Amino acid sequence: METLGILIGSFISYIVSTVGGGGGSLLLVPVLSFALGARSVAPVLAIGEELSRPVRLFIFWRDINWSVAKFHIPGAMAGAFLGAYIFSQIELEWLQLLVGLFLISTVLQYRFGEKKSSFPMKAVYFLPLGFVVALASAVVGATGPVENPFYLNYGLEKEAMVGTKTINSFMAGLVQLGAYSYFGSLPGDLWLSGVLVALGAGLGSYVGKSFLRKIDSKTFRKIVIAVMAISGLAMIYKQLSGN
Repeated sequence: METLGILIGSFISYIVSTVGGGGGSLLLVPVLSFALGARSVAPVLAIGEELSRPVRLFIFWRDINWSVAKFHIPGAMAGAFLGAYIFSQIELEWLQLLVGLFLISTVLQYRFGEKKSSFPMKAVYFLPLGFVVALASAVVGATGPVENPFYLNYGLEKEAMVGTKTINSFMAGLVQLGAYSYFGSLPGDLWLSGVLVALGAGLGSYVGKSFLRKIDSKTFRKIVIAVMAISGLAMIYKQLSGN
């Protein structure tokens, strides 16, 4: 039942993630926490997401914005390494509270999807952004679609957002997995669960793209903002409840 739950949960989560520009990993946190224990969530998500990303790269390769990726990738790789080290030493789950509050604030920033942007964003800003978000993700396991406001403000939507986020996350994920292994946070028994997440995520990404083609940019923004708000509430609830 746990195996089936992880597979089905991953499939559904990554349909939502593809259509909403992220958040799939966050939706999986309670499933993995129940099945494997809270301490295993971050490594299993790292395995599952990294193994599934080549599928997304294949699907969205032509949509990647390399002007953003060339700045984001170096910062994210450095942040992933440092975050994996911190994860091996201490827990900083209070970060989820800050991330959750930021995600909820985007509802007002974008006026419930009616506003296209809320602050100016340049490609070079993705260098420090990638570092901070990758670090936080490695520590707490899932940061939700926290980068989405920055992509939206830069002008990336729909396939361009998903494709660019995927290449950025893929490169950071290589470092994160390597660092988890080096610092002893990735025991071999977690790989099977990671593979199950990858299978569900790959299928969910494929199905999600068919939905993504059918929606316009305004609807996409509203879905992204809704996912961000729900993700933020979930992160705050998880932190305050201690689950």
